Amino acid sequence: MTESAGNDDVARRTARKRRFFAIRVSVLLFILFVVALYAVRDLRSRRARNDWERTVDVAVVLVHVGGSERVEADAIADLNERVSALEERLRAEAERHRPGIPKPFRIRILGPVDVAVQPPTPTGDGPVDLAKQAVDLERWLRDVDPRAGVEPDHWDTRIYVSARRPATTAKSVVEGQSQQHGRIGFVDVELDTSMVDLALFVVAHELMHTLGATDKYDANGRTRAPEGLAEPDRMPLFPQRFAEVMGRNRPVSEGTEVVPESLEELAVGTMTAKEIGWLR
Repeated sequence: MTESAGNDDVARRTARKRRFFAIRVSVLLFILFVVALYAVRDLRSRRARNDWERTVDVAVVLVHVGGSERVEADAIADLNERVSALEERLRAEAERHRPGIPKPFRIRILGPVDVAVQPPTPTGDGPVDLAKQAVDLERWLRDVDPRAGVEPDHWDTRIYVSARRPATTAKSVVEGQSQQHGRIGFVDVELDTSMVDLALFVVAHELMHTLGATDKYDANGRTRAPEGLAEPDRMPLFPQRFAEVMGRNRPVSEGTEVVPESLEELAVGTMTAKEIGWLR
């Protein structure tokens, strides 16, 4: 091979590498553009919920985790029946803070769906832990949603309720966690007919988190005053008549709180109303 032919071959290989590099960069930039476009669209859509120009659609998806006792049919029936009471209570609170506001929430119960495991939670606070949890959660949702009849784009917020029969008659458990300003929340509850209203109270709590509301209780679970009080100007201050949705409990005296017994005790305080856009 002559030196000229060798130089031409090198030049062709170099040109091919450059074209391949340019194509690869173009593809990556296109993917990045699509991801950024979706992120902007999703962010705008989530923020639009707080404009309250339309009703926010909420799916409450019941799941039964394998190995736990199934919830009795009566409890699920009561849960479906009491959803309208939660909608009405939240409507009344929205109207109190912002007269003339459209109906704030349309809530539907879906499921129950059988799942093998609880929704995944991060094992740590590091970026790798959070990334793994995001991947595991996406896989979990892809399994649950189709079987529950959930089309994610149809719902502004989805709350997944892991429900099981109470282990004892003495005390039942209900807990939750949600994406702040996100679209997804989780509730874990030992559910029977006596726990239906409290379960829906916690659903409302997690729903408010997805709309930007912050907790109004301290590290010990005690209601913070005044922001966690439904009626901070009440005289005398105690007993409070309502439980602020982000404070969770109803203070009845200095240092004493009780768990709300019905949805009629649910209230949305001034700070929470500001955080979710009911007050400007």
